Amino acid sequence: MQYKYQTNSRKIMGDLHTPVSIYLKVRDTFPQSALLESSDFHAKENSISYLALKPIARIEVNRGISKMVFPDDKEESRELSDEFTISDSLNNFIERFEVEDSDIDNIGLFGYTTFNCVKYTENINIKESKEDKNDAPDMLYILYKYILVFNHFSDEITLIELQEKDELSNLNKIESLINQRNFANYNFFTEGDEYSTISNEEYKQYVRTGVEHCMKGDIFQIVLSRRFVQPFSGDDFKVYRALRSINPSPYLFYFDFGGYRIFGSSPETHCKVEGNKISIDPIAGTTKRTGNYQEDMEGVEFLLNDPKENAEHVMLVDLARNDLSRNAHDVEVEFFKEPQFYSHVIHLVSRVSGVLNFSANPIKAFFDTFPAGTLSGAPKVRAMQLISEIETHNRGAYGGCIGFIGLNGDINQAITIRTFVSRNNELWYQAGAGVVSQSKDEYELNEVNSKLGALHMAIEKATKLHNS
Repeated sequence: MQYKYQTNSRKIMGDLHTPVSIYLKVRDTFPQSALLESSDFHAKENSISYLALKPIARIEVNRGISKMVFPDDKEESRELSDEFTISDSLNNFIERFEVEDSDIDNIGLFGYTTFNCVKYTENINIKESKEDKNDAPDMLYILYKYILVFNHFSDEITLIELQEKDELSNLNKIESLINQRNFANYNFFTEGDEYSTISNEEYKQYVRTGVEHCMKGDIFQIVLSRRFVQPFSGDDFKVYRALRSINPSPYLFYFDFGGYRIFGSSPETHCKVEGNKISIDPIAGTTKRTGNYQEDMEGVEFLLNDPKENAEHVMLVDLARNDLSRNAHDVEVEFFKEPQFYSHVIHLVSRVSGVLNFSANPIKAFFDTFPAGTLSGAPKVRAMQLISEIETHNRGAYGGCIGFIGLNGDINQAITIRTFVSRNNELWYQAGAGVVSQSKDEYELNEVNSKLGALHMAIEKATKLHNS
């Protein structure tokens, strides 16, 4: 069955509103919404944020089964196989919807792909979680009825709704909610101390094991991570607000899936498709940011000249080129080893792009690049196999992707790093370091801690945002 919609939209002035303020006003009326912000307003193409309200259809993949739920509550399930892949399931779901009119560029699916989905694309034995609280789908993408598009460049908000034939518009209600002055406010509290699922010494043993595999020639590089947990009570949206102020990044997101939430401030684009152009922005090379200009410049010089950091970066740029070449031509490096500054770290960033082949499918191209080499290693498949052996639990959301898949074929996916998973009054967060043959365990441990600096500060700041 085909589900047909037309779009209805209107523009309102956005100079008195922010995505955060509107989210706070509408979230009690429209739970399970998705907020996807950009913090880079310098360029017109990067000045768009989205707020998606009222889920009407979804596709999820869990334990090898693809399940589609449609607007009329009909469900279809099918087991994934070589003949019906995870990209096939997403394409089939999208093909069930037909949307007319000019707002199609802003209509699509919002959701995530966990790192665990590598078991559906490669021969990787991912550790299965048997805990009830870990039963979130491996992949989940949702079609929403209402989309608010914030153009920070022109200070306009476009309200868009999907309408069935002869359905009455509900945009007046949305606009009324936006213009209300009051909204409920809830506080955030930590409950006890943060803990890690492994000790510092155990993580250093991870690193030493990774170095051994590099020295034996099994791999050239591997990214090994560790998880932290902070029990809490109250409103975790306060943590998101704190994080976006402490660590503004190209991708800021807060997705509420009902029983759990995923939110963060990711600096790294995994895969972006616009028309027939596809790109990846690998980040490899990290040093701590001190806030002192001279010391930070010395850190940049260290990154640019350190043999270990350079070898790792070149390796991952080459991996991105190879991944794109499976579905694209004219693959090139647009910029190389560009220092980018964040609240607690300095990264080296490159951009690799290409032109999709005429017969290429954007969603298949996305999965052919998944997961990012910067979160797995090289060669990618062997690195992922070793990650599954070395790390004590599966990664879940960490190292996967989160973002938007348009019905028109456009894709914008961030790597799920600098990210919290909130469930059962616990915040889970994770960070890793790239290990090569020259790696030192203490240095890699410190790199992981530096990457978590903004998240720790966000938790602390959130506890002080009382009545605000």
